[in-house]
Amino acid sequence: MPAMPTFAAHDGTTLAYHVHGSGGRPLVCLPGGPQASAYLGDLGGLSAHRRVITLDPRGTGESATPADAATYRCDRQVADVEALRAHLGEDRLDLLGHCGGANLAVQYAARHPARIARLLLITPSTRATGVDIAGEARREVARSRAAEPWFAEAYAALERITAGEGRPGDGTLIAPFTYGRWDAPARAHHAEGERRLNRKAAAGFGAEGAFDPAATRAALKALDAPVLVLAGEADVAGPPPAMAEVARLFRRAGLVVQPGAGHFPWLDDPLWFAETLRNWLDQTVR
Repeated sequence: MPAMPTFAAHDGTTLAYHVHGSGGRPLVCLPGGPQASAYLGDLGGLSAHRRVITLDPRGTGESATPADAATYRCDRQVADVEALRAHLGEDRLDLLGHCGGANLAVQYAARHPARIARLLLITPSTRATGVDIAGEARREVARSRAAEPWFAEAYAALERITAGEGRPGDGTLIAPFTYGRWDAPARAHHAEGERRLNRKAAAGFGAEGAFDPAATRAALKALDAPVLVLAGEADVAGPPPAMAEVARLFRRAGLVVQPGAGHFPWLDDPLWFAETLRNWLDQTVR
């Protein structure tokens, strides 16, 4: 088995990445969490069409734990992405951020706009951009699942969380809202994600000073690269109206809503997801 490819981050921390497929320009993918990138897989088979590179953020997966925990902060990890770009020898990146990884992707784009060829934000978190997601928007998406056998308990937990009255365990109870289908593969995917999550890294990622939404939004207005925002129709974490607001932050952005999909849309309909990304990558001008 070939050795896992690695590179040295800005502070000397050894970071690892995974390569899926072998064709064409790489698509660099930043996972949420922060957690190991294994949960992304090859994005529903996209590696049949593109060389998909998934980064294990510092302290997760095959990447080393940094000597300084302060470097977990999102804005400080921008330098990790730039180090990866230089390591790959790419003048510009096709960069994808999922969930919390989108916060890192947009901060990288804000700081290094000339290094972005195309930007893809998949069910993105909005902490870095400051887009507010109202509780009622989440509840409206959640109510579309009212026929599901788990709905009553999950919806009660969601109500408590959106009211600021969450209880221990409520985060687990609302997990079914994260998937388009709460079946055995989804349950296994969720359990594996919980196992891989680095909670110290997650706490540090959003530490004080990590985000400056006003400055980030101002910088993104000037970004000339094409941007794709992909929302899941059934994603309580990122309801489509909020994702449309994210798209409006950019000069050259498009929004697509994947029917029936949750927060991990490549699991709900891999073919639809991979074909949508492939077509967009093929059609947009770098």
